[in-house]
Amino acid sequence: MDINRLRKILDLMDERGVAEIEIRGLFRTLRITRAGTAPNVSFISAPPLAAAPAVGPAPVIVAPLAPAAGPAAPVADESVVVIKSPMVGTFYRAPAPDAEPFVAEGAAVKKGQVVCIIEAMKIMNEIESEHTGVVAKIHVENGAPVEYGQPLFSLRPA
Repeated sequence: MDINRLRKILDLMDERGVAEIEIRGLFRTLRITRAGTAPNVSFISAPPLAAAPAVGPAPVIVAPLAPAAGPAAPVADESVVVIKSPMVGTFYRAPAPDAEPFVAEGAAVKKGQVVCIIEAMKIMNEIESEHTGVVAKIHVENGAPVEYGQPLFSLRPA
């Protein structure tokens, strides 16, 4: 890497208040991290590939100097049981678009009762409650994508 290009990157980091930057190329990665006032520069080289595909400009990853504080974590209520998604897919509250939802907030739910459907790879998977209780909150909108382990419902045990 050209020393003038490196100086321009360091000046840009100073100007923008950036603490860390990583630039990835086809055969190497440049990572600059500021610890205090002196930059820490490291190069990581990869072995050349047999046939390298045509690639555009290297992406630049920029991290702010200090991470912004996110929203406060909700206080966990030990009396609430959370039904989580057992798979990645699309969440549906009802068996058909024109049908009534399986459950609504405030509805009583029994162990083994179907509470929603998650569509994964064109297969409709019925999700059953593992607990008996009352639906305190529905965390996901109908038709929204869900991840593995994502909260779907909160139940207050009955």
